[in-house]
Amino acid sequence: MKNRKLKNSELERINPEEYKASKKTPLIIILDNIRSLNNIGSVFRTADAFLVKKIYLCGITAQPPHKDIQKTALGATDSVEWEYAENVMEVVSKLQNEGVFVASIEQAELAVNLDDFSVQKEMTYAIIFGNEVKGVQQKVVTASDAVIEIPQYGTKHSLNISVSVGVVVWDLFTKLKNQ
Repeated sequence: MKNRKLKNSELERINPEEYKASKKTPLIIILDNIRSLNNIGSVFRTADAFLVKKIYLCGITAQPPHKDIQKTALGATDSVEWEYAENVMEVVSKLQNEGVFVASIEQAELAVNLDDFSVQKEMTYAIIFGNEVKGVQQKVVTASDAVIEIPQYGTKHSLNISVSVGVVVWDLFTKLKNQ
C-alpha cells in the first residue's frame, strides 16, 4: 500500500481558542532585533506547532499585524501569546526574577552544545535569538544563565534564524516531553 498525503481536514488540529486553553510547553522565545518579517512569521508558526508558551518581540523586531509576518505565520499570531518589549535586558531580568532559565542561542566561549544541554523537570526555559547579522547582543549573552550552541559541521558560520528556532525548539520540546 502506498502512502497517501493527508488533507488539512484530516489533520485534526486544534483551533486558536483550544490552543490558548491548552497546556503549553514550558518554552518562551525571545526575538531580539530581528529584521526579517518573514523570519518573525516563521517563528510564530514554529511556536504554534510545539505549543510554545510565549514569544517576546524586542527592539526593532516587528509586531503583528503585518502582511509579511502573516504570509509565513499563516494565522499563528492569533494562537501564540506574544508581547512587545523595547528593552530585551528588562525582559531577561523579569523572567530570571520569575525563576525562568534564560539561554542565549549563540556561538560563545563556554557555550554548551545543544546535544549536551539537558533540561530539568518543572523548569521554564526562555531562549534568545538575535539579529540576523550581529547575533545576540554581548550584554544579553553575559546576562544569560547559559549559552547554547547549535553544532554545525559545514563551511558556514550560522543558520538562518528561523531554522535555528526550529532546531532548538524541536530539541528542547523533545527533551521536555520525554521527562
